[in-house]
Amino acid sequence: MNETKQPPSTPGRKGAGFRTAGKIAGFTVLWLILFGVLAGLVGAGAVTGYIASLVNDDPIRSRSLIEEKINENAITGFVYFNDGTPIGQLRSEEDRRPVTYDQIPKTIIDAVVAIEDKNFFTHPGVDTNGLFRAVKQQLLNESVQTGGSTITQQLARRVFLSLDQTSSRKAKEIFLSLRLERFLSKEEIITAYLNKVPYGNGSSGYQVFGIKAASKGIFGIEKLEKLNIAQAAYLAGVPQLPSLYSAFNGKGDFNEKNFKRAVERQKLVLSRMLIEKKITNAEYEEALAFDLYSSLAKPSEKAYNTFPYLMLEVERQAAELLVLKQNPELKLEDLKKKENSALIEDARGQLLRSGYKITTTIDKKVYNLMHGVAENPENFAPDHPVKGVEQIAAVMMDQKTGAILGMIEGRDFHIEQMNFATQMTRQPGSAMKPIGAYLPAIDKGLIQPASVLDDAPIILKNGGGGYHIPKNSNNRYSGLVTARQALNNSYNIPALKIFLNKVTIKDSWAFARSLGITTLVKEDDAAQTGVIGGLKYGVSVEELTNAYSAIANKGVFNDAYLIESIRDANNEFVYKHEANPKRIVSEQSAYLMTDMLRTVVTNGTATSIMSQFKNYGKIPVVGKTGTTQNYGDVWFEGYTPDITLGVWAGYEKVIHTLSADSHGRARSIWAKIMNEVTEAKPELFPTKAFEKPDGIVSMTVSSVSGKLPTEITKSAGKLVTDIFNRKFIPTEEDDALVKVKYISYNGVNYLPHPETPEDLLRESVMVVRETPLDTLIEELQAKLGKVSAQSRKSLAYYLPKDAAQSAPSKIDPRVDDGGAPRPPAHISVETMNGLARISFTPSTQADVAGYRLYRSVNGGAFEKVEASVPTGEDPKFVNYISSNQTYRYYVAAVDVVGNESAPSESISTDGGQIITDPNIPDGGDPGFPDNPNNSNNPTTPTGLKAEGTDIGVTLSWNENPGSEGVTQYQVWYSSTERGKYKLLGTTESASFEYIAPMSTGWYRITAINSSGESSPTRSVEV
Repeated sequence: MNETKQPPSTPGRKGAGFRTAGKIAGFTVLWLILFGVLAGLVGAGAVTGYIASLVNDDPIRSRSLIEEKINENAITGFVYFNDGTPIGQLRSEEDRRPVTYDQIPKTIIDAVVAIEDKNFFTHPGVDTNGLFRAVKQQLLNESVQTGGSTITQQLARRVFLSLDQTSSRKAKEIFLSLRLERFLSKEEIITAYLNKVPYGNGSSGYQVFGIKAASKGIFGIEKLEKLNIAQAAYLAGVPQLPSLYSAFNGKGDFNEKNFKRAVERQKLVLSRMLIEKKITNAEYEEALAFDLYSSLAKPSEKAYNTFPYLMLEVERQAAELLVLKQNPELKLEDLKKKENSALIEDARGQLLRSGYKITTTIDKKVYNLMHGVAENPENFAPDHPVKGVEQIAAVMMDQKTGAILGMIEGRDFHIEQMNFATQMTRQPGSAMKPIGAYLPAIDKGLIQPASVLDDAPIILKNGGGGYHIPKNSNNRYSGLVTARQALNNSYNIPALKIFLNKVTIKDSWAFARSLGITTLVKEDDAAQTGVIGGLKYGVSVEELTNAYSAIANKGVFNDAYLIESIRDANNEFVYKHEANPKRIVSEQSAYLMTDMLRTVVTNGTATSIMSQFKNYGKIPVVGKTGTTQNYGDVWFEGYTPDITLGVWAGYEKVIHTLSADSHGRARSIWAKIMNEVTEAKPELFPTKAFEKPDGIVSMTVSSVSGKLPTEITKSAGKLVTDIFNRKFIPTEEDDALVKVKYISYNGVNYLPHPETPEDLLRESVMVVRETPLDTLIEELQAKLGKVSAQSRKSLAYYLPKDAAQSAPSKIDPRVDDGGAPRPPAHISVETMNGLARISFTPSTQADVAGYRLYRSVNGGAFEKVEASVPTGEDPKFVNYISSNQTYRYYVAAVDVVGNESAPSESISTDGGQIITDPNIPDGGDPGFPDNPNNSNNPTTPTGLKAEGTDIGVTLSWNENPGSEGVTQYQVWYSSTERGKYKLLGTTESASFEYIAPMSTGWYRITAINSSGESSPTRSVEV
């Protein structure tokens, strides 16, 4: 069955002429009936007009044009660097090896005709039987859908018409098919068809077009006559839906699901061949039994010779430009819609076969230097057996024009074909803060570099009714900071407050879109943490770099572009890039943002740039880092007055995180690229400074409000000097400092009760926050229970660094319980260098407001000494003593309405010797009182470790479970393991550093909650 097919002879069997005449007559009658019915319904004139309207814009093609198009060969196109040197030739998507009719085996002809158009050799271009059959199958929703188009119609559509499904196109197709049959022989039509139809991907990943390319790409068979019946039937079935029947994907990997579909399709082809008597039963059974899988070509790598990443990106973008040129009603974002995918594929086909010449913006030297950095394994972590290759992506562009000068699309095309620079989207982390928060706020006058923001907790509502409390990467809240300080240190909370409360999500995203960010979707409109990276999809390296380039270009946005021009085979311009600069922010706003990004490099998270970039100090650079959770992605977006360069580093799969050594990878690669490019192409960096525009002034303002300083501001030393846009300089005086009496409780300042004794109060100049800290703590107490257990922290964790300076707005929440408090326990004294340090265990009673120290000298009366210690402060007093005197001390607790407890146990010193209270019993656990059997007391802490240092000792242990409500830990010391233990101090964390020159001895820990104290840990020696 592999002999070369000869053209069929003219039918000469008896009665054939009558049958042919009968078919023609039947076809004629059918059309007459159709026209008659239509004429009876709406009038012959209307029908004629309708048909004419469907085809009136379709030209009548001459025989010479038809023959030319049918035999037209693809013209090789080329891509060029920005200096006109060639990058390489465009891939021919129709990767085919044209064949003539006499080279096509009869088996293939039989298979194709049987499945596609059984009456091909007898119909005049349109098969009425096939049309009716297709209509019936559609109406009855039959499982086998053969379609109504003949091979001639399919060829006409592929060569001359679009692939859209419309009545107009169908009518044009029918009339054009009839015309093709007038001028071309059946042999020419079937040959052209088999040279042009698509067959999906071959084993190398290329899309193969034409039967010979399909034979080679799918089965590895060069000569068509070597295909057997099973393989010929397989190939004949693929063109119906190549994307579903392609046994290989775009990488050349085997696609089992598609292959199984194709095999089912092959069985249908074989059954049609059997019905049409093109094969015998024996041949049918043999073909069914043939092992198609084993005969498939072995997958192989794509054989691109030069710049594979770049060539593919040029093809993609050029095809989109052709679609937009041919369909001016469409916009770039429309091309992402599924319904327009056919237009893009059609344009790509035109691009690759029509001899286009594409000039890019890419600088050959810059591109090669960037890839030299990317391809050097010494610049990256070793390949990981699970994570794979540490990837990198970068885009360098000229911000004055938007021209992309160079890219790193990935480290190795043969490992990963995805373009990480343009096609991948990842969470931007803090690199989004200037785009989504700081810059729009600066331009609206909402903030300036010296504006004060509160790096204190913000409570966000989750969709499920719970709450989320974002934190900074350093696990601390720094309190009141300037906008410059917040950006320098990449604090999350100030950026979130700008994003949510000042600019708003809606306006932030509108602003980001104006800077070319197209990957934001509807879900991002509710992304409360979007400005620190909590987006649905994220951003691309190209688009984020594009956005930063507008800041670098003094607030003027030039959309990034890769293609300078496209010329056709006749050297006529089909497309030429036209500049469309848009001012997004004022020159003053861009300068302020640039200056803030300057100090990110000099004083913030990007200080490594100063040492890694060899021309630092000669070429001005600014930039912003970005990091996602657990270092899955790291970014650095930096620019000079002339060039913007954005870099991303991470792994192909989002779930993989970078090792500790790679946390600074984006910055190090940025510096390496800049080192290479500034040395090789110094002409790209002519500007030696960022030009300061008119309207920028320097001012000194309050560092706690950002307003004009008053005398109290100056006397308190709360001043900061920075630059401003003259249009938005502050005009109001500082109102954030007040002198107030307060009492502290658990680290928070409150207004005292009227009855609270004066000695427990403090008076100071304090800061009035936008949200008072006592109000925030009250809100935290109400909502912490609805924060997920794994994220929930103790209240102390949420206190900002400057909590002690926060002015109160609420009355002390503690309420008198109606009785005098119990006296403090575990009094101890230590003398050294004329000082006595008295320590005690604070009371667990809720209404205790502080403690007083009473002293007796040489047996005299006890008198109050030293300042009282409010609850929440370190439970100790320091008292000056003389070596020739004897002192005795006790401590009393005082509640919020002034009730004082009975004296605690007293303790004395004699000549500097430590004397512990004789009432502490000996035996058992020395130094510790009996602990009542209270089931609510905390459990004994575990894992105590001690390490001596040059200046003292460091202790650490495991935190008690959160359910125990431990408020603090007490640290106890004894010079001997079985000696008396004294209280050294307390801490809220599971660690303690004791600084003392003589710290050798034994240490123990107890835990405290509202119910009492745990048993002590085992003793550890230092």
